[in-house]
Amino acid sequence: MTTSDRNPPERPSGSRELVLGRIRAALGDSSAVAEQPLPRDYLTAHVPTDDPAALLDLLHRNLADYRALVHRCAEDELPRRIAGLLVERGSRTVVVPAGLPPAWLTATETEGIELLPDDGTLTAARLDAVDSVVTGCALAVAETGTIVLDAGPGQGRRLLSLVPDHHVCVVRAPEQVVASVPLALPRLDPVRPQTWISGPSATSDIELDRVEGVHGPRTLEVLLVTAPGTGSARALTPA
Repeated sequence: MTTSDRNPPERPSGSRELVLGRIRAALGDSSAVAEQPLPRDYLTAHVPTDDPAALLDLLHRNLADYRALVHRCAEDELPRRIAGLLVERGSRTVVVPAGLPPAWLTATETEGIELLPDDGTLTAARLDAVDSVVTGCALAVAETGTIVLDAGPGQGRRLLSLVPDHHVCVVRAPEQVVASVPLALPRLDPVRPQTWISGPSATSDIELDRVEGVHGPRTLEVLLVTAPGTGSARALTPA
């Protein structure tokens, strides 16, 4: 009697059997097991989704954790806040994507800031000399502190938000704030060019020295905007 006769190999079970069954099926083995459906019972969010104020606070904390500069204001304060951020930055030229609400930039007219509409002449080389860009967004994810742009109205081409060194992005709350990535994906058009932004562009070398502005803006400023009278213009200390 051989060793194999005394100790017959055990048949694999569970996940291993499933994998081997698929291999046998691919090889044409008619005895292969049928593919089993995988359970999809994971959570779509890890925070309550029915509290817009709490989601906005969470988004604020996570954006700040990624070193974005976060500001909060009411909708009627937005033009003045945008102009203030640009003046504080010392910006003299600002890119304006097609479809950006004109009212957002009305307060810049008295500050001597040149507005550069994206009319098709703004090449990468020209954008590299521009001080700032102001955009809207498609939505923002509270759990990850991520802003998503999809080249929709007021967002412009991907190039506009990657080349200028200073990006001011407006997020309207609560309509553009979602709790999680699984809740964000159904609201996005998969055929549109998407840019997912979590803080300013940064990378680290083998010594873990952080360098910002490598493949995108060195400074990301986010304006979380709510309806007038909601009281959300208050400051929030990141956790």
